[in-house]
Amino acid sequence: MREADSWDEWVGVHRLMKDTEANRHRQPVFTKKRDEDKNLKSGHALQMKPRSSNVGRGRKRKNDSLNKETNGLQMENFVNIQIPPPLKKQLVDDCEFITHLGKLVKLPRTPNVDDILEKYCDYMSKKDGLVADSTGEIVKGLRCYFDKALPTMLLYKSEREQYEDSMAADVSPSSVYGAEHLLRLFVKLPELLVHAKIEEETLTLLQHKLVDLLKFLQKHQSTFFLSRYHSAEDIETSANKQEDD
Repeated sequence: MREADSWDEWVGVHRLMKDTEANRHRQPVFTKKRDEDKNLKSGHALQMKPRSSNVGRGRKRKNDSLNKETNGLQMENFVNIQIPPPLKKQLVDDCEFITHLGKLVKLPRTPNVDDILEKYCDYMSKKDGLVADSTGEIVKGLRCYFDKALPTMLLYKSEREQYEDSMAADVSPSSVYGAEHLLRLFVKLPELLVHAKIEEETLTLLQHKLVDLLKFLQKHQSTFFLSRYHSAEDIETSANKQEDD
């Protein structure tokens, strides 16, 4: 990986909005527009009935040409990240706990994202005898990207208040959150990387490293991930007790 291929350049961190109250209100609008754009590009958007068959054929040819160009660009930069079945179930359980049962991940997490990425570097060092520059660059980038992405796209609505409380001490999300939220980032990465300027060689390397890191998470699933989530009341009681101590 060349030095010029920095994470900010090929991941496109600039696409993420800053975590402000105004941008939180704008997020649903951008999401709706993105979904509408996707429908339009895939040919599923509703179209008005053409006035004549000639007009219809002309529009169809134009839309087909546009779709080919757009799909070609997307497929060229598409990173296929296969999440192992045990981790897919982890994501389903995570969603169930948070959205249906009203539970939360107790923070701060141990190990946190910083710890996990450091353990991965140690694992690669023992495996290969050293940590390759590409591995170090990707790990550094994932940490940076996690910190930027978490408040804008990795939280459920019910986790927002907990995030505000946890970030009051001006700490980085990667030092507070753990594997549960790191795994959510892997779900979002293919969609985000489509818009990045990535050379084919770098893209292949990135895909390989991300899949390898997922295997590492799966190998240590029982250690890295929670098996039990907590109610907001339990977390608040525990926090108050620590303050009293």
